[in-house]
Amino acid sequence: MEGIGGDRAPVASPLPQWGHDTWRMYQYYLDKTTPHTTYRWIGTLVIAAIYCLRVYSVQGFYIVSYGLGIYLLNLLIGFLSPLVDPELEISDGPLLPTKGSDEFKPFIRRLPEFKFWYSMTKAFCIAFVMTFFSLFDVPVFWPILLCYWIVLFVLTMRRQIAHMIKYKYIPLNIGKQKYTGKKASTSGSSLCGD
Repeated sequence: MEGIGGDRAPVASPLPQWGHDTWRMYQYYLDKTTPHTTYRWIGTLVIAAIYCLRVYSVQGFYIVSYGLGIYLLNLLIGFLSPLVDPELEISDGPLLPTKGSDEFKPFIRRLPEFKFWYSMTKAFCIAFVMTFFSLFDVPVFWPILLCYWIVLFVLTMRRQIAHMIKYKYIPLNIGKQKYTGKKASTSGSSLCGD
């Protein structure tokens, strides 16, 4: 008797199962790219170059490029900003040190490097796909958009750099910091031999 409480499992339709399997495979390969930072960024630069060549070859889609530039600027601000902004929030958690006597607290980004890379790569891919639809090719005078974006970039970066100077943090890790160990003391070595 196969009633309401039967032992049969519901049969899943093949299309959602295929979508789920495809998503799992995508996530698997995305997770495998996590430790390969240099190769990820080289791949993103290649995708950006392909996008630029596409826009240059069709001589259009300047609105798409402008929107992409604004989005990338927004991502960059998140990448350069601390997780807890001392100007905006008073938090019980770790804050950036503001005086030399404050204890060291590591810089934690609002947007981690992997998410920054992933969002940037997705944005270039979406913008590239948009260049194949004439709906997004709005005729504009592109030098005005470029000048406006440059002014916006300079003003935003000036504000961000002033924030970094005020709260004394550097959001970029230039190489891994190495521990040199304790320096040998000459007075301590003579006591051991006596």
